[in-house]
Amino acid sequence: RLVKCFVPSTCPAITFCRKMARYSSSSLRAMSTGQAELKKMNLVGAVNDGLRIAMETDAQAVVFGEDVGFGGVFRATAGLQEMFGKERVFNTPLCEQGIAGFAVGMAAMGATPIAEIQFADYIFPAFDQIVNEAAKYRYRSGGQFHVGGLTIRTPYGAVGHGGLYHSQSPEAYFAHTPGLVVVIPRSPAQAKGLLLASVRDPNPVIFLEPKALYRAAVEEVPTGDFTLPLRCAEVLQEGSDVTVVGYGAQLRVLQAACDRAKAELGASCELIDLRTILPWDAETVCASVSKTGRCVVSHEAPVTCGFGAEVSARVQESCFLKLEAPVRRVCGYDTPFPLSLEKAYLPGVDRCFAAIKETLEF
Repeated sequence: RLVKCFVPSTCPAITFCRKMARYSSSSLRAMSTGQAELKKMNLVGAVNDGLRIAMETDAQAVVFGEDVGFGGVFRATAGLQEMFGKERVFNTPLCEQGIAGFAVGMAAMGATPIAEIQFADYIFPAFDQIVNEAAKYRYRSGGQFHVGGLTIRTPYGAVGHGGLYHSQSPEAYFAHTPGLVVVIPRSPAQAKGLLLASVRDPNPVIFLEPKALYRAAVEEVPTGDFTLPLRCAEVLQEGSDVTVVGYGAQLRVLQAACDRAKAELGASCELIDLRTILPWDAETVCASVSKTGRCVVSHEAPVTCGFGAEVSARVQESCFLKLEAPVRRVCGYDTPFPLSLEKAYLPGVDRCFAAIKETLEF
């Protein structure tokens, strides 16, 4: 776990990772599991299954947070205390700073803490522990100490009725912090594979779960132990006219917008899921934009200084001579998250489709 993850892009491990990301999800899952046994799961069930396997395969793994012993507000930890006992799955006080600080201390002593922040909106009291302690622990000790076993899970994003304090997307705050890995899955199979990879990664990981998708749909998920590569984007749909980039819950919106663009405009959209936004796979995105000449990036978080701004800047720097149109960002507005105007606030299918159309017609 003393191995650093932030290595040059020419590193053989990163090159292998990018090659792996070219495979379809089904092929990658088959390679990872080495078995064909699948089970239908929703996203919260896949997270629960991933936590179970993490604890079965690592005797130092511990799960804790507000109400997790009872299964948690979303039931993501249901049944784990009965399986592994109260010493490994336990409730904490309602103190996010304490949860994160306790997790940092456990990881520093060699344990594998998997801490839950009940809602991403309430992660801000823990910001100092995450950004100033966990992220810098290895660097400030010259590699002598680390908290690489630390994973912090938290549900993020709109849910339809969350309002100001249960709908936010804080990923960009953490993407600005060297030393962290920030992961956001889009589906049940991705959630399980990426969660297990996060728990086993030699760096502290912020694992953001799109709560709107917890029970939105089911898919077949391998029942065994498998991981999916971090730091690697996945091309979900190949295309030639425009590159469309997103992550997490926004992928279902972008897929619908791409389908509409094909039906109404005859447009061929290349859809990319970033999956990890720190470090993010700029090489895959820029290779796609160099091919299509156009790029649309979308997320729920506010547009100003959202992660889409980083994608836009990097594409402009790397693909300027190949661009046929300005990079478009389709994001939340620069306001607090509104309860009564949630549908207008969110970058829905209509707004994403309009951005694709305008980019193609530029």
